[in-house]
Amino acid sequence: MLKDKVTVITGASQGIGYACAERFIREGASVVLSDVEDEKGQESTRCLQDQGGDSVYFHCDVSRKSDVEALFDFAADQYGRIDTVIANAGIVHQADILELEEADFDRVLSVNLKGVFLTGQVAAQRMITQQRDADHSRGTIINMSSLNGLLAIPAIAPYVMAKGGVNQWTKCLGIRMAAEGVRVNGIGPGSIATEMFDAISGNPEKYRGIMSRTPMLRPGDPDEVAKVAVFLASDYSSYMTGETVYVDGGRQGLNYVVPVPE
Repeated sequence: MLKDKVTVITGASQGIGYACAERFIREGASVVLSDVEDEKGQESTRCLQDQGGDSVYFHCDVSRKSDVEALFDFAADQYGRIDTVIANAGIVHQADILELEEADFDRVLSVNLKGVFLTGQVAAQRMITQQRDADHSRGTIINMSSLNGLLAIPAIAPYVMAKGGVNQWTKCLGIRMAAEGVRVNGIGPGSIATEMFDAISGNPEKYRGIMSRTPMLRPGDPDEVAKVAVFLASDYSSYMTGETVYVDGGRQGLNYVVPVPE
């Protein structure tokens, strides 16, 4: 589906970012993985290469514009063009709102919101200069949001605020780039079985609490998010832009809890 397409993924060393890299390679794409966790990122890239995937790694702190520009310079030098960008890098900090430190607030927003803004802005600038494909596209940008962009959790307020901003950024950039042949969409995962979710799954009480709000009664698999990213990157979603697709096991629409089997 994505044969010979070039994809850049931020926050790609593990979790949903790595699942996207793995799935895109299976669909025929070449992938540039980026992260600030260089050891993990390089190990993940080697793993994909060992599976026969065309992948390379590049260090990038998405909160620094110079790093983001260097990432896209590197990708263009390696492959000649950029077809899909997945702005996935994100962090979380838990604290009571009344005790939240300004530095921690700034740190989360700088990665989760500013980083998505910089990644999308630079990607869009570069894509405008590219030739349009046969499907009249110059490229696609996918922003990784969260169900928490809609639903509030006070203990992770900076994360929630950033993801809400990502949703609006997706709309703004999607509208701006529509006439340029660049589509911009988002994905809002619910509870996905990543490393970040491990801390919850290891606590039976917390796990049951989350599952009681999830009609499908299980966490999602990272590859289930990656498959939606493939759809948004492909011409199967050619008339979609500015949208955020929620992959949450039905949680968004639920206004009561469901019984969880022992």
